[in-house]
Amino acid sequence: MKTYIVGGAVRDALLGRTVVDRDWVVVGATPQQMIERGFRPVGKDFPVFLHPQTQEEYALARTERKTAPGYHGFIFHTSPAVTLEDDLVRRDLTINAIARAEDGTIADPFNGQADLKARVFRHVSAAFAEDPVRILRLARFAARFADFTVAPETMSLMQSMVEAGEVDALVPERVWQEMAKGLMEAAPSRMFAVLRECGALARIMPELDALWGVPQPPLHHPEVDTGVHIMLVVDHAASRDFALPVRFAALMHDLGKGVTPAATWPAHHGHEGLGLKLIGDLCRRLKVPNDCRDLALMTAREHGNVSRAAVLRPNTLVTLFERCDGLRKPERFKQMLLAAECDFRGRGGDPAQVREFAERPYPQGPLLAAALEVARAVDAGAIAAQWAERPAQIREAVHAARVAAVKRARPELLQQAGILDNVDDERTSQT
Repeated sequence: MKTYIVGGAVRDALLGRTVVDRDWVVVGATPQQMIERGFRPVGKDFPVFLHPQTQEEYALARTERKTAPGYHGFIFHTSPAVTLEDDLVRRDLTINAIARAEDGTIADPFNGQADLKARVFRHVSAAFAEDPVRILRLARFAARFADFTVAPETMSLMQSMVEAGEVDALVPERVWQEMAKGLMEAAPSRMFAVLRECGALARIMPELDALWGVPQPPLHHPEVDTGVHIMLVVDHAASRDFALPVRFAALMHDLGKGVTPAATWPAHHGHEGLGLKLIGDLCRRLKVPNDCRDLALMTAREHGNVSRAAVLRPNTLVTLFERCDGLRKPERFKQMLLAAECDFRGRGGDPAQVREFAERPYPQGPLLAAALEVARAVDAGAIAAQWAERPAQIREAVHAARVAAVKRARPELLQQAGILDNVDDERTSQT
């Protein structure tokens, strides 16, 4: 019986990255032998055991055979006769098919170390094509290791998988799981670039894929292309280490531009409302968690209003807070402001312009956050008590009190945000 550390732990150690989790493969053992040594069985699909002291996972070396389309269509086989190379040849990428023995010896039968040095994602064998999740995993790795490229033969294989319909068999939960992980990496745009190139994005998120090639006003969007803009926005969210709901909202905020009538291009009038159905459909299809869905819908609907914050009247501001339920859920409202800020900053046609937009002042966020706190400070309970004999008027009275409070505070709020109070009309601006 021999044990080896495999996969990501070996890869990350060789790259000099922090190793978070370690996975082990056991060669030459039976399930009964593992149990006799104190290991606790936990695997459902194939024998996996928890170490009695470390609680790390140890899997028996295995082979697998494709029996049906999709992610679950496999039969697994384990026995003491299965070798380490038999196990590694079924793995996705050469950089993940490296093993380290307990004495530190490296086993690298598929030249994964060479691909690590060359910064290349390359599939180990034709078995890659049997599992469509591997397309998502490779794309997610591209978001993590932004300086890696995909080997031409691997990209060709993924394109063939998409054409064969393998991606269509993916279960929604797994698609979202991989998407969410990729969004939380340092360069999410790399994930979407890989998915677009192999054709998978058009199958799993056609609403997003439709944005490439859609023009925008060059004065406000030097990058012009809507798809390019979205990638700049989501990468800015990643650079700020924002939470997953903010990053997803940044990804979804301009979805409506993919369906606006061509006659409205490049202005895309009404894209905010048109995007709501698309976001709802996508979230239902991929079973996106409610917190991500709700923030995405709010951001798509309101990011234009956020951009006009300095010229919105007090009544409009309070109505905005009420419509977004910001008075009860201020933290979610502030997350929406962060996503809208990413929209503002994620622009530019060249690296210098991208840096310039990323560093421009963005007073709208602080202004709205401060105005929200002014509105929330109004004592709604006291007002309700004053109108106890006319309960139908309570909501209107509370709203009026909040509007009055924001109106009184507006000059000071504008000054604090660094905005000159020289506009009184609710003018439109490009978003």
